[in-house]
Amino acid sequence: MKPGKELIFLPLGGSGEIGMNVNLYGCNGKWVMVDLGMTFADPSYPGVELVLPDLSFIEDRAKDLLGIVLTHGHEDHIGAIPYLANDLGVPLYATPFTAGLIAKKLEEEGIAREVKLNIIPMGGTLKLGDFAFRYVALAHSIPEGNALVIDTPYGRIFHTGDWKLDDGPLLGNPASAAELTAIGDSGVLAMVGDSTNVFNNEASGSETDVREGLLRVVKARKTGRVLVTTFASNAARLATLGWVAKETGRHLVLAGRSMDRITEVAKATGYLKEMPPTLSWQDAAKMDPSKILILCTGAQGEPMAALSRIASGTHPVIKLEPGDLVVYSSKQIPGNELAIGHVQNALATRGIEVITEKQAHVHVSGHPGRPELEAMYDWIRPEIAIPVHGERRHMEAHARLALANGVKKAMVPINGSAIRLAPDGPKLLSHEKAGRLILDGDVILPANGATIVERRRLMLNGHMGAMIVLGKDGRLAATPAITAQGVPVEEDKLEFLAECAEAAAAAAKKGDARQAEKYAEAIRVAVRKVAREWTGKKPVTDVQVVRL
Repeated sequence: MKPGKELIFLPLGGSGEIGMNVNLYGCNGKWVMVDLGMTFADPSYPGVELVLPDLSFIEDRAKDLLGIVLTHGHEDHIGAIPYLANDLGVPLYATPFTAGLIAKKLEEEGIAREVKLNIIPMGGTLKLGDFAFRYVALAHSIPEGNALVIDTPYGRIFHTGDWKLDDGPLLGNPASAAELTAIGDSGVLAMVGDSTNVFNNEASGSETDVREGLLRVVKARKTGRVLVTTFASNAARLATLGWVAKETGRHLVLAGRSMDRITEVAKATGYLKEMPPTLSWQDAAKMDPSKILILCTGAQGEPMAALSRIASGTHPVIKLEPGDLVVYSSKQIPGNELAIGHVQNALATRGIEVITEKQAHVHVSGHPGRPELEAMYDWIRPEIAIPVHGERRHMEAHARLALANGVKKAMVPINGSAIRLAPDGPKLLSHEKAGRLILDGDVILPANGATIVERRRLMLNGHMGAMIVLGKDGRLAATPAITAQGVPVEEDKLEFLAECAEAAAAAAKKGDARQAEKYAEAIRVAVRKVAREWTGKKPVTDVQVVRL
């Protein structure tokens, strides 16, 4: 797969899923990458927090990769950079706020000198081989959300990134309807676009309206602390909460490292200029609770985030009491419902009231609903629609919407789909390698490799060990020692272990110790058979043979 005199689109992440966005465009033998994101692990990856895209396809063609262009600073668009970008060996391009977030990641990973990071001004342009890029500002739930106009010898792409329409944006100046119409007037071959909220029949709404909603909620609380949890990256929401703190006479407290990092980068790049000073946790603990407004990470139930520790009473300084209020100025990301519910139940148990977007207007999405998608298609008028950034059901619905709004052709990709956009596109050329990696501690591994498969087995079935001690004559010199972890025997554990030891001894006496592998396997099977008869489980079982 080497692009010839054609324009190819090939996603390696973010198609068929919400998160981990990685998109390739190819023409005249070269590739460019748009975004390099990650996603958070679900319970099927025990002991793992981060999931990364498998970039084998483009790593094998790294000499043909010209650069990585970033649309905005959310983790599902930049989060894999510190782990994977250095191996690709190409420069990065981002607008100032996004570049600030990336720079901190590179510094923390110790590779800031190895990875070239280029800052492109808002509305700026860059050229990579036969690809010409122009940044187009769009509203989103983070500063400097951008679409990309990508010009190639074979046609123009409008790559939306993550976006919404906002008549009252609090940060930034998104492109107007007239500016977007002008892009459409110039002729667009394909629009590659966000599908997240395609099932929403209403527009996402404005940050200005959320500002009023949050003010009403906080102003109504005459006693007790108010804690608001939101996505740290939503600097407009942070600005709103700073304003709400001033309007209600409360002092602002930040809880969460990502909240501190976003605030620092936003101020350094000209945002949050009117943010009030913040109190330290220690000073806030000494103040009248009715004078405190806490901004906190952990809206998705992350176990190590500040809110989870506050809810469980294990935060080192911040304590909530009955009569305090927690406001979720955020939306539940699908898959996080159980984790969020666990935190909310812990808060309720402590007598703390919880308000979500279902009870008050305290959140709006950063992605377009159907009316916004329809408006964008009216402005851009592409020949081809390529839905991305969604599960399969989202992307199929997006394709139907595009066709119903005058787009001639649509194609729904999966990760690894190599789609020729021009000439004579769209046409599926091939399915290339795409998949997932995991960051397990400090090690990057295949998402479904031997380590995770073994860990799942351990998690589901438990572990048993059998130690066999043989004398010089090759016979048993002691009763086999059996251990069990995570095997569902409790009150009868001693009896269970004794029966396993008997089975191990019988197998050892029957077997030939000179055939080491066959000998150990017979003992392993005997012990696991007892475990299966007792519990219905098939624990991972290891046998160690010691010779005196």
